[in-house]
Amino acid sequence: MTVELFLFRHAEAEQRTAELPDERRALTPRGRDRFVRSVEALERLEIDFDRVYHGPWLRAIQSAELLVPLLDGETVVTPLLAGPPTPELLDSLEGERIALVCHEPWASDLLSWLVFGTRAFEGGGRREFLDFDKGAVGWLSGIVEPGSMSLRAFLTPKTLRRLARV
Repeated sequence: MTVELFLFRHAEAEQRTAELPDERRALTPRGRDRFVRSVEALERLEIDFDRVYHGPWLRAIQSAELLVPLLDGETVVTPLLAGPPTPELLDSLEGERIALVCHEPWASDLLSWLVFGTRAFEGGGRREFLDFDKGAVGWLSGIVEPGSMSLRAFLTPKTLRRLARV
């Protein structure tokens, strides 16, 4: 089945500190505001989702909550989005228009794997691919299998904010 898949990197979060575990880092007010404007841009493009999948880390949960205005279905939390992409993650996805709220470096790895069939981090090194800034979105379409999807658009946070103002 052909799917439209939107890979989001979570919005800007608090800085990592010794006292704050990585999984408990919340969105900053700036990150929240910018992500809301990105959602407004996607609304202008009439993009909506059947499902929004996100990991269990706080910044992914909060980013997914901001996508709810675009959601016609449900949000799904999965620990599979708190680590490198796996075949189990791909097998678990349901819907025709799906959003995934991811973390780096795994968002780049997943996008590379789905479009090119190769991982961005194979062999221990990183291939420079896209600058997956916080709040960026990769829009893919095709069959959710490695090397079977096409990159329709890659929208940076700056591009999305500009679209929201138009």
